[in-house]
Amino acid sequence: MKKFATTSLIISALFFGFGCNQQEGAVEEAQETNEQAFEDTDMEETQDDLSEFMTKAASGGMMEVELGNLAQQKGQHADVKSFGKMMVDDHTKANNDLKNLAGQKGIVLPDSMGEDHMDRVTELREKTGADFDKAYMDLMVEDHEEDVSLFENAANNLEDADVKTFANSTLTVLRQHHERAKQIKDVLDNQNR
Repeated sequence: MKKFATTSLIISALFFGFGCNQQEGAVEEAQETNEQAFEDTDMEETQDDLSEFMTKAASGGMMEVELGNLAQQKGQHADVKSFGKMMVDDHTKANNDLKNLAGQKGIVLPDSMGEDHMDRVTELREKTGADFDKAYMDLMVEDHEEDVSLFENAANNLEDADVKTFANSTLTVLRQHHERAKQIKDVLDNQNR
């Protein structure tokens, strides 16, 4: 009877929690689900750290793919289009690797981008031509700086060896993206002078 009451409480809390969190965004919902799953266990702190990194990385990866597709459609400059293709290819692979790793670690990933990433996509959808190219490459430089920082932190500070390996291998690609984004941004900036 006690087990049934406890299970009912947990199920009620999950339904109540999801109802209240619909405005918070997919990343926060996934993080809360993960926190509840590992609450009061020996792995709670380790899993919370994994959850925070992996959910943010998943949202960022989804944004990169979405914007990469947009760059291939709306980009005016050939370098912007090719960069967009590289983003789709590389981040689709990283997203799939992350999904597999999250499954192994029992981490729930968001099913869509977080609000901040969605806002960036919405903002770029409204731009066209050279304005799109400039805004996209500005964002790619800024976003990859944030990505490199997030993945460096994970590679240096997380306890899980598998996730550290994933962070390290992805970091190499993110640094290449960041350098290429800066080069293209410089070309575009010089053309507009």
